[in-house]
Amino acid sequence: MPKRIEVLKTYKTYVGGKFPRSESDRTYQVKDSKGSHIANACRCSRKDVRNAVLAARSAFGGWSGRSAYNRGQVLYRIAEMLEGRKDQFVGELEQFGVKSKDAAAEVETSVDRLIYYAGWTDKISQIFGTINPVASSHFNFSTPEPTGVVGIAAPHTSPLLSVVSLIAPVIAGGNTCIVLSGETYPLPAVSFGEVLHASDVPGGVVNILTGFKDEMLDHLSSHMDVNAVFNTLTDKSTRKLIDENASISVKRVFHYSTDDWLDQSHENPYIIDEFLEIKTTWHPIGD
Repeated sequence: MPKRIEVLKTYKTYVGGKFPRSESDRTYQVKDSKGSHIANACRCSRKDVRNAVLAARSAFGGWSGRSAYNRGQVLYRIAEMLEGRKDQFVGELEQFGVKSKDAAAEVETSVDRLIYYAGWTDKISQIFGTINPVASSHFNFSTPEPTGVVGIAAPHTSPLLSVVSLIAPVIAGGNTCIVLSGETYPLPAVSFGEVLHASDVPGGVVNILTGFKDEMLDHLSSHMDVNAVFNTLTDKSTRKLIDENASISVKRVFHYSTDDWLDQSHENPYIIDEFLEIKTTWHPIGD
């Protein structure tokens, strides 16, 4: 019998709670650690970025309007679903040269990190909010509110754990997001979209795009309906591009980089705070 030709999967994007192909209909080859062609991923375009931003903006009102306790329940549900698909993600990471023990540690830490941020959702207001003393007959409250739509530029390293570590604090605070996954090893990120889809996450809260960042990052960081950029890319030209684009619409930019995504320093409520705005309310004291 002739040797069978394996049918390679083409991984789609995750936008608005659905799995559309790229608007450009282009794909690129994903290769394993040995250089073998193992799958195809969508090569997203400017139009895909715009569609993802629209989906994130449409979902923002509903997600930010949910109770903090409910958002914590949803994050915990994501952790449950990821735990149930542990073997799949370990296998995907092994394809990219990660040792079995390290792959298992990355998936387990991803689950634990989701649970960590799930526990913070209903504690943010108490920690970052205040009652302010004022010299008048008023109550004065400062309370944190979500920034809005956040663009996330994920790194190539730790392709599952890095994405989870970036998404979790952003959505824990009530924001929605668009993730540009690492172009070299995108499969764990887009597979994580399947986990989100099977969880209780409303469509549009998290949107995941694959492709080349030099074709998407300029459009994402300059989009007028994106409120903040969470960047992990370290080269100076990329950071300069983001800063210049963000200055036009006064976006909040948080440059964040690390060599070790397993480190517990990434479990930090102040990362949530980076994507919160403080709203101050005055209320008269009366009988």
